[in-house]
Amino acid sequence: MRDDDDDIRFSSSSFFSNFWSSALRAKTLASSKDNNSVRTDGLIRRLGLFDLVLIGIGASIGAGIFVVTGTVAHDAGPGVTISFILAGASCVLNALCYAELASRFPAVVGGAYLYSYTAFNELTAFLVFAQMMLDYHIGAASIARSLSSYVVTILELIPFLRDTIPSWVGHGSEEMFGALSFNILAPVLLVLLTLILCQGVGESSMVNSLMTVTKVVIVIVVIIIGSFKVDVSNWTPFAPNGYKAVFTGATVVFFAYVGFDAVANSAEESKRPQRDLPLGIIGSLFICIVLYIGVCLVITGMVPYYSLGEEAPLAEAFTSKGLKYVSVLISVGAVAGLTTTLLVGLYVQSRLYLGLGRDGLLPPIFAKVHPTHHTPIHSQVWVGIVAIVLAGLFNVQVLSHILSVGSLTGYSVVSACVITLRWTDKPASQASARRQPNRMEGILCLVIISCCGFGAGLFYRFSAALAFPIIAFVIAVLAIASLFFHQAYTDPPGFSCPWVPVVPALSILFNMFLFAQLHYEAYLRFVVLSIIGIFIYALYGQYHANPSSSSERIVYHRAATEEVQ
Repeated sequence: MRDDDDDIRFSSSSFFSNFWSSALRAKTLASSKDNNSVRTDGLIRRLGLFDLVLIGIGASIGAGIFVVTGTVAHDAGPGVTISFILAGASCVLNALCYAELASRFPAVVGGAYLYSYTAFNELTAFLVFAQMMLDYHIGAASIARSLSSYVVTILELIPFLRDTIPSWVGHGSEEMFGALSFNILAPVLLVLLTLILCQGVGESSMVNSLMTVTKVVIVIVVIIIGSFKVDVSNWTPFAPNGYKAVFTGATVVFFAYVGFDAVANSAEESKRPQRDLPLGIIGSLFICIVLYIGVCLVITGMVPYYSLGEEAPLAEAFTSKGLKYVSVLISVGAVAGLTTTLLVGLYVQSRLYLGLGRDGLLPPIFAKVHPTHHTPIHSQVWVGIVAIVLAGLFNVQVLSHILSVGSLTGYSVVSACVITLRWTDKPASQASARRQPNRMEGILCLVIISCCGFGAGLFYRFSAALAFPIIAFVIAVLAIASLFFHQAYTDPPGFSCPWVPVVPALSILFNMFLFAQLHYEAYLRFVVLSIIGIFIYALYGQYHANPSSSSERIVYHRAATEEVQ
């Protein structure tokens, strides 16, 4: 009996020992100082800088530019322009971090998952993937439903179709059992987009480019037409509900910019990744900021902020000025915007599954690339099926309040990766300038910054005394100072994020501040999904993972790259 107990105890301790040794493994990638890297086993480099910029814009600007601008302006007033500027500035911090890592590891697909695998460990990377993927799956289904609704709205402009299309075709049937709601058109649209993506990155990029250019042109036309109807007196008072409403608006509209990180997942399909990925990420974000600010100025200048509607504020503003035809143009722009957002979202999902399939954290079927079309066809079909089931059977839009957890998690981890990877690559010759880096001390500072950002966000959310968030920010500043003075940093090859560790630390601080503004069910989702992710990793990932797989697949051939370019 005692021998049996000893065997059980030994087996249990052996399991946990193996689990932790596997969970703490990190991926080692080849240096990116030679940017002439090409793959020899699947994906093909066909995306230029213009394609990458359009991917970033396509992922970021959907129908929200015609809706969110007005709904936030209803509370923030004309100050919504400042809200978008503040949110855009915080996104620039995240974009600079993404740009450095995209330039640092230009030859491997994976984005935030890959960066966290390299900078931290296997389990962290898998959990980042899980959080981001749930956002992508639910987001894709929700966007597909919105797209089908807009398509039906446009079809109903045709006289003989008006009021004849059943709700279950595009708008969704009435809910049954609290969740079921049938939609026929959304799965059809998803099938079409999945087929396009399976054909190849060239074909899908062409569709994205066409739709994104259409969308941007429509937004510009709307801004130009609206500018002739602006009454500057509507911009006074600029912040009618105080600047707290403006700042609260910034926490809301931050998520309107989410999507620029999709460019980082195009690493293996970019012609000149080390140069074009940073430019694509930052360039697409700045274009989005300019477009959002333009729409804000027009919508708040056309009509008083308190007259803006909730459902379609921009369209209603133009209708009130006798420009109903612009409302039709806005609907077309919304369809184009949602199409590109959905297309890029499905594209990014498949590349993430491809990365995990290669690394062994998911079954190898996800790692297979079609020999002719050069796409991860199994991964692409899988993400299409998940979206089709969710969009066709469930009203996933009611889950929107638990989204954005994955984006904020990914952004925060990427910012932390920039700091930790600068420690890892520090040459010994620079140790004299500053103290030898203490990794645990640095990670503790990052944790303190995260907690301070989250705490300050909670204090702000529940209107605590001003002293509390100030104290939290002061502690965060001290932790940033410790990172600055107690650690040594080097400049990586390629694009370099400026003012490290200050920029990444501020990025983490604001991301966690935003995290505190999410619905409480989002926190529950974060914890539950993390636990599920740990179980999946413990049962499958730890036994099949091969952290060296990606670096083994990378080969460097200058002549081959020159041929691609």
